[in-house]
Amino acid sequence: MKRKENKKEEEKKNPYHKEYGVFSNTWYLLKAIARFEPKILFMILLGMVMEPVMQYLWTFLSKFIIDVISENGGVDRLLKIIVFFAILQLATLMLSTYRNKDMWTRFVSVRFGLLNLKNQKVMTMNYQYLEDSDVMDCYQKASQACNNNDNGVEGLQRTLANALINLTVALAGMLILGTMHPGVVLLMFVLSVVHFVIRDRVNKKAKEKVWDPLAPWWRKNNYMGYMTTNFSAAKDIRMFGLKDWLLEKYRELQKVRYDKQILNERIWFISGLTHDLMWAAAQGAIYAWLIAGTVRGEITPGNFALYLTSSATFYNYISYALRGFSDLLAKSREVDDFRSFIDFEGGGMDEGEEVPVSTAYQFEFKNVSFKYPKADTYALKNLSLTLSPGERLAVVGLNGAGKSTFIKLLLRLYEPAEGEILLNGVNVNRYARGSYYRLFAPVFQDVELFAFPLSENISMQEPQDTDKEKARECLVKSGLEDKLKDLPSGVDTEVLKVIHDDGTDFSGGEKQKIALARALYKEAPVVVLDEPTAALDALAESKLYQDFDKLIGERSAVYISHRLSSTQFCSHVAMFEEGELVEYGTHQELLEKDGAYAKMFHTQAQYYVEDAEGVTADV
Repeated sequence: MKRKENKKEEEKKNPYHKEYGVFSNTWYLLKAIARFEPKILFMILLGMVMEPVMQYLWTFLSKFIIDVISENGGVDRLLKIIVFFAILQLATLMLSTYRNKDMWTRFVSVRFGLLNLKNQKVMTMNYQYLEDSDVMDCYQKASQACNNNDNGVEGLQRTLANALINLTVALAGMLILGTMHPGVVLLMFVLSVVHFVIRDRVNKKAKEKVWDPLAPWWRKNNYMGYMTTNFSAAKDIRMFGLKDWLLEKYRELQKVRYDKQILNERIWFISGLTHDLMWAAAQGAIYAWLIAGTVRGEITPGNFALYLTSSATFYNYISYALRGFSDLLAKSREVDDFRSFIDFEGGGMDEGEEVPVSTAYQFEFKNVSFKYPKADTYALKNLSLTLSPGERLAVVGLNGAGKSTFIKLLLRLYEPAEGEILLNGVNVNRYARGSYYRLFAPVFQDVELFAFPLSENISMQEPQDTDKEKARECLVKSGLEDKLKDLPSGVDTEVLKVIHDDGTDFSGGEKQKIALARALYKEAPVVVLDEPTAALDALAESKLYQDFDKLIGERSAVYISHRLSSTQFCSHVAMFEEGELVEYGTHQELLEKDGAYAKMFHTQAQYYVEDAEGVTADV
């Protein structure tokens, strides 16, 4: 009862970690095996039959040979025994080799199946959780639980299979040694149990003191590894001489890892020393018993060899079996990490209803507020705003004013902390996010290109669903016609050099135009431009916005910028300051109001006036 209360208390402190227990986790993995690789179950049963035969086969052979020699049984009888055992050994060895090889790849297959579940989870959970360090630590521990052959989900599979097989070998040894004296079996079993209890406690302490605290370390180490090899950061590292600084950061990180490793070795030293002492005690007891029995004439030379070898095998395998159950508990705690991430309520792409098809979509913010995880202040406060069908809305303000937060709420990348967002009068939480996302064609400031052909980077769909001609037309409309002519394979050109050595890299401005082509290709009812033209000068940005605005036709559009190049042709302007909507109206209305927007616009007006060669923008 107390354990359950402690468990609930621990889960309250850390809502992203649950303890499921070894039986629940074992059942979870067995179901995963049945789902991905059911043949493993047959292979485990086969091992439970073959392994005792293999381990005790030569033990019995030694007994029979000694007995035949002692009884003068003759060479023929001896040869028959040797040939029989050799054939049996060869058959079991061939089956065991096949089983081990086949099981290894199948265990990996199950891990990959569960790894895909984890990857699917992280790509479909609510975007805002990616900025929550507690959730990311939970994700990191889940990743550790499925990143190699020995830990977590695959480690538990292997440990379970080995524990069951080792248990059958130990039971066979128990039957053999039971014919000698049950007390010997009991002594060896008790010593093994003592070592098991110690090992389990060491396992638990190592996880609590070493591996759990290292979850943030893995996240930081992965980040440092990414930054030091990332192409986009390479220029800054060289131009600002960051090498020594980054190396020092690495040294600090590695010292944390090294100190934890030293602690881990100290903890496990106790377990190793205990095992050696127990083994010495068990062997001493067995030798004393067998020598005394042989001297008294109670044990034959053949049985002496049988019991001596069997006792060593029995102790080893009962220790292996119990150690396996100890390891099951340790691996189970790692599977707890995996399942905690899989099971936490992070939201799903398909949870909810499909958005009804409509000719017009209206979005309304009603008293919406939002606060980032662990932040003390609101990034957006008490926002009420309506985006009508076909409207052009310019969202302006200085950096940090709340513009991008507003967009992420509109796109449902964030969920409001207070208030609600309505789509045609219905709370958007009623709809599946995957269905809701199809309403938007966003263009973000940071454009991510993928190592796919250019056409798929435009369609953002699989090859069979990509219309290459349409992708080409969208690239031309976005201003990349000349670049397209220079590409070696046109829209079939591979992007980036990550996978293809002959892949093409694009400049910042070209990436932004590719992102605009994506928005055109998608043909969603609402286009959102979140400062995608930051790399352009003010006049170029203004022209691009106006050209793009003509291309999207009757669709709704939201233009976000701390520069005011889009405000003059938009239906309304929303001015944000420190997370609040401070002004709202048409461009002309806000100029006449002579408030914050007018001051900002007049300050920037000089940037929309070309030199003597050009045309003056309407200010």
